Amino acid sequence: MLEKVFDSGDVPAPDRVEAFRDVTARTLVPTEISGETPPGLRPASAFRAVLQAADLGGVTVAAPVLAALRSHRTPRLVRQSDPEMYVVALTLSGRTHMAMERRAAALRAGDFVVFSTSRPYQGAVDARWGASASVVVQVPRTLVAVPQDRVERIQAARIPGRDGVGGLLAGFLARMAADTAPSRAADDRRLGGVLAELVTAWLAHHCDCEDQTPAESRGHLQFLQITSFIRRHLGDAALSPGAVAAAHHVSLRTLHRLFHDHGQGETPASYIRRRRLAHARHDLADPYLAARPIQAIAARWGFPRPPDFTRAFRAAYGTTPTQYRQERLRTRRGTQP
Repeated sequence: MLEKVFDSGDVPAPDRVEAFRDVTARTLVPTEISGETPPGLRPASAFRAVLQAADLGGVTVAAPVLAALRSHRTPRLVRQSDPEMYVVALTLSGRTHMAMERRAAALRAGDFVVFSTSRPYQGAVDARWGASASVVVQVPRTLVAVPQDRVERIQAARIPGRDGVGGLLAGFLARMAADTAPSRAADDRRLGGVLAELVTAWLAHHCDCEDQTPAESRGHLQFLQITSFIRRHLGDAALSPGAVAAAHHVSLRTLHRLFHDHGQGETPASYIRRRRLAHARHDLADPYLAARPIQAIAARWGFPRPPDFTRAFRAAYGTTPTQYRQERLRTRRGTQP
């Protein structure tokens, strides 16, 4: 998903800051960048930076890891180039500081902040807490169906992202930052659309104007909340479409309609089964779990009856769990030096 576009270790030390400035200007927006640490914060030993990024059809996702940094989007840079984007940043580790106009926020792991490319802002990494890792999303304002004056009220404010829509968005971004597998352009555009809807829902929630977002977006958000719930409870053998519907206070008919509209043809039951089987298959191929009985792996992922698991696994993958495990472990041993 995300591709590495910069690593300071690949650049001579005197050129690292300038090279990173050029990359971020192309990937995100132009800013003035310094490898120095702001007064009052402990300096890092050297400027270090790694940046992964992806263009998802107009929505940009970037995952920087920084040891020390000062950045400033100046009024001059705003006048020269403004793509009219909202920027949403999630801190994954370390501590960062964000300032815009008369507002400032100190951010730690799990915190969000939102700001606009149309306004000057400043950011910094606090090296006292080690390297800072974050995920940054740039979404065109035209894709965000939230009144601009409402968004301005929460810009440069610390917004915790551990619960509700924030938790859903944080989990989505963390998974994207960890995914480096190649993807197709069509998948990138679809993910960009999903991400824009999630950002819209998150902003609408914090701006107290959820009723102003399109019904389609609200339906997609509800679908994402339901699938997130399913992923967290796959090991529960009692998880079923009926249990999912009850947990979200909707009817089975509504649940099936949500999957029909947003689930690419899957039913709730087939989604649960596919996710369970995918996790079980992953565990069967893991050499560190080679001594774990197959029935224990099956039970871990919601298949308490071994015959049911074997039938479902064979139907999905054309082989039995035992045969699959033996083949995968044999292949791994054959590739080891």
